[in-house]
Amino acid sequence: MKRLLFIGDVVGRAGCDFLASKLSSIKREHNIDITVVNGENSAQGNGVSRSSADSIIRAGADIITTGNHAFRRREAMDIFDDDYIVRPANYPEGGCVGSGVRTLDMGAYSVAVINLMGTVYMDPLDNPFTKIDEILETIDTPNIFLDFHAEATSEKKAMGHYLTGRVSGVFGTHTHVQTADECILGGHTAYITDVGMVGPELSCLGVDTESAINRLRFRMPVKFQEAEGACFLCGTIVDFNEKDGKSHKINRIIIR
Repeated sequence: MKRLLFIGDVVGRAGCDFLASKLSSIKREHNIDITVVNGENSAQGNGVSRSSADSIIRAGADIITTGNHAFRRREAMDIFDDDYIVRPANYPEGGCVGSGVRTLDMGAYSVAVINLMGTVYMDPLDNPFTKIDEILETIDTPNIFLDFHAEATSEKKAMGHYLTGRVSGVFGTHTHVQTADECILGGHTAYITDVGMVGPELSCLGVDTESAINRLRFRMPVKFQEAEGACFLCGTIVDFNEKDGKSHKINRIIIR
């Protein structure tokens, strides 16, 4: 039995610093074998930069997943040539840098990490359900984990049920609010609608509350500022059998 830790969206410098201060102790305490972190908001202002990606890897991540802010920073495009980061696999083929799938060689076993983005209330990318079918035909390990970066809970739930028995885990990201519906679907697939975030807890998804409120109250352009104050870290831990890819247990964690 092996153990995978998946950590939700890291927000800004505060999130990166808090991750760096906590991740090594979490991995030791829970005997973590593989760590996956969503880093699409890890740069100041959102997106991912070379500096924020390096910070997440130094903290102890094996793979960084992303989402709709993957290409927000043009100067960071070369990051996606590295083998430790993925972008949504359903970006149109041709002309899009990077890969939507990375496979970790752990010696006696391997683990595939896939990144997909939803299309309900999101950018009009290729159909994620069609794309995952194509991807699964090319993967030769039973240990498959998906970061499904999506807005609508219905789309995330549908993807979890669609992939029941076909992948080891489906982790929802993007909304930054950890949900309480973690479960094992069909005795095989670990699922949670949203893993949560890493960053200032008293905030609007990591953003300073006053600027977020003013944007919603007055409907005028507002420059969002990263919130200050105490941070928290949200994630899930999954126990899976590396021989057949079946997940047996999923637990949420919140570290304050």
